[in-house]
Amino acid sequence: MSVHPPAAGTVAPVTPAARPRGRVLPALAVAAAASLLLALLVGSVALPLRDLAAWLGGAEVPMVASVIELRLPRVLAGFAVGALLATAGALLQALLRNPLADPYVLGVSGGAAVAALGALALGAALWVMQLAAAVGALATLALLFALARRALFTRDALHGEQATTVVLLTGVMIAAFASALLSVVLTLAPENQLRTMVFWLLGDLSGATSLPHALASLAVLALVLLLALRHAPALNLLLRGDVQAFTQGVDVERTRRKLVLLAAVAAGTVVTQAGAVGFVGFVAPHLVRLLIGNDQRQLLPAAALAGGTLVVLADTFARSAFAPVQLPVGVVTALFGVPVFLWLLRRW
Repeated sequence: MSVHPPAAGTVAPVTPAARPRGRVLPALAVAAAASLLLALLVGSVALPLRDLAAWLGGAEVPMVASVIELRLPRVLAGFAVGALLATAGALLQALLRNPLADPYVLGVSGGAAVAALGALALGAALWVMQLAAAVGALATLALLFALARRALFTRDALHGEQATTVVLLTGVMIAAFASALLSVVLTLAPENQLRTMVFWLLGDLSGATSLPHALASLAVLALVLLLALRHAPALNLLLRGDVQAFTQGVDVERTRRKLVLLAAVAAGTVVTQAGAVGFVGFVAPHLVRLLIGNDQRQLLPAAALAGGTLVVLADTFARSAFAPVQLPVGVVTALFGVPVFLWLLRRW
């Protein structure tokens, strides 16, 4: 029997030739751990490894304690941000069967950004801005479910392809409307707030100074990844089309709603923590897919590790390369990630 390649503009389903390579996940885990350690050691003030080891051994090293207290929340938040973006991107690329999908395609992050920047323009404190971002994300998600209700709640598997397109287009329109609102907010904002607002829109982790908030983001990551992995077999079947998934026992309607909700929660959490960090949710799943194939049971955790590592390394460079000046982490992820992705794609 001949095997035909997937049509252009689709995400390839799982095939025997796309079996995961067993060493990739452990290698990504080691890379993630190394990036976290590097991020703790490197910065405007270098932290010797021997001092860190002595502090972990119980010795009193005041400088180490101070540096760890400042850097640890940001490092953990950066990993959570990257992992959430990559997980959401992998979910949406498979669910919508569109290789261009990323966590911002549903418009949830745009709604969160509008609410957050509106609060910032009014002079609100950081925690108020983060709360506003969370409220904006939930409100936009509710709007998405209301506008795409027929698509998200259809029980007719034969209309599954159309339903997927409706969800995608609805999200794109919400994102476009949110972008217009953002332009209005930026135009009317006080000049002394513009720099902070632009940095936040480009993706900025300088406000990630709370360890409880960072741990909460990691908890959200663990929950999202756990729930996503529970639906990984169904997602593998959905890659072959809604009709085939339905005939093999997948509740397409319920699975679609759950995965859209998971992706939206992940994107909303990212926005409350670091603003609009772009690119990671699009490229990290693609990079991992080149290495291990498209089995979602392996792809989802691998994408999370790759995305977290990418953001941690990018933020380490952003805050240390031109210290004391800091770059937006979203700019660094694009500047370094795009050439690397294109290079790998040409070599594959």
